[in-house]
Amino acid sequence: MTVETAFQESYLFQANIEKTGPQIVGGRGVRVDVKFDGKVQNGMIDAVAGAAVGALGWADEDVYEIINEAARSSTYSYPALLSNESAEELAKFYIENSPKGVFAAALWCTSGSESNENALRIIRQYWVERGLPEKTKIISRENSYHGFSLGAQSISSNPRIDAFSPLLIDQKNICVKMPCAYTYRFKEANETEEEYAQRLLDILEDKILEHTPEKVGTVIVETLPGSALGTSPPPKGYLKGIRALCNKYDIIFHLDEVMCGTGRCNPNGGLNCWENFLDPCDAPDIQTVGKTLGSGYVTIAGVLVGPKIRNAFLEGSGSIIGGHTYSCHAFNCAVALGIQKKIKKEKLSANVFKMGNLMGQKLKDKLLSADNIAGDVRGIGGFWTVEFVQDRVTKKMFDTSLNVAGRFKQIAYKNGITLICMPSVKDNVGDIAVMAPSFIITEEDVDEIVEKMVKSTNELSRQLRQEGVW
Repeated sequence: MTVETAFQESYLFQANIEKTGPQIVGGRGVRVDVKFDGKVQNGMIDAVAGAAVGALGWADEDVYEIINEAARSSTYSYPALLSNESAEELAKFYIENSPKGVFAAALWCTSGSESNENALRIIRQYWVERGLPEKTKIISRENSYHGFSLGAQSISSNPRIDAFSPLLIDQKNICVKMPCAYTYRFKEANETEEEYAQRLLDILEDKILEHTPEKVGTVIVETLPGSALGTSPPPKGYLKGIRALCNKYDIIFHLDEVMCGTGRCNPNGGLNCWENFLDPCDAPDIQTVGKTLGSGYVTIAGVLVGPKIRNAFLEGSGSIIGGHTYSCHAFNCAVALGIQKKIKKEKLSANVFKMGNLMGQKLKDKLLSADNIAGDVRGIGGFWTVEFVQDRVTKKMFDTSLNVAGRFKQIAYKNGITLICMPSVKDNVGDIAVMAPSFIITEEDVDEIVEKMVKSTNELSRQLRQEGVW
């Protein structure tokens, strides 16, 4: 069927369908050039590295050489029939640069959504291999985001998925939700962090018992949540407690580190965010990764499989049937391996952890000591959030009709800084601005980000005060 249409500005079916919207037209290092309504704003500081993606920043000359060599040496292989050396080498690199004995194998795919979909399939087959096919239930968290596809959205919980709820995996009997860990907003005033963590763990254990341990297959959490909750660090003892419950009831412990992992938030100059909170003996059984793995130069993500899961497959069928067309793609894996080797050689994970924490501390010092709408500044390493509130004492959120996050993003753009800004969810999550800069960030870059964040916060605070809503 054909239909005549009027003038069409955009031919892409994404974001704003009618208009082209802001377009990136160039970038170098931590800066990007963006076209707004036909006019290019040059040299904006990219405080979010695309979407927590660009570890090496943009237009890295070494990466061009890595890409050229990979293109010359790579030949496509369909993963169900043939493997390739680059995929093997990337898996070996990630495993050897994680604490010893934690991971035993990896599967490479093309997006974080796809990695979580594959993790669900792997966990399902794991229980079948062990002769426990009834362990089908999945416990994940409220206020979470695990991807854009329907399976990944089924284990997520946020307003973006509401319209698709009729198509999601059974939310009552299969994909069960527990409360999120949101210390700033949900820890009681008379609770310690440890007590808050224990309260959450008690709720989780009750969920496991309610749905029976014989039917619960996995618990899934984001180590450091991204866009849905705004980098709220887990309270003390929380992740270790989940690990203990998974051990107690024979449940797979799955950590989603698509945004926060692969060097963005590692305290040891390594890869995994969970090393801030867990000893290797308490590591996840399976972990999903992405974003900075290819630094935005190739589309790649992955699933890291622990020895417990791998051994169950070896002792069972010993195989996985089928595979995605572009899983373990030789070119993507070769480029990602070269990028990860460069990050390791130049100690860039250590740099972003140091510079990111400096950025977080400076934002706390500048914003929380002044009269403005910033209520909380939180994060770890290279992943931080500012949450905006109507009242700093009561933590009252702004009404969603005020579009505080959207307005802040526009002001920030005008002031030359890119961010991820997400609107409030009534009685749940406040308006947030998320930062995830490139690993190459310098102290001068930190100061510029802080200066532009403070300037933008003050501008919006003045506007809201003039409107009589703050």
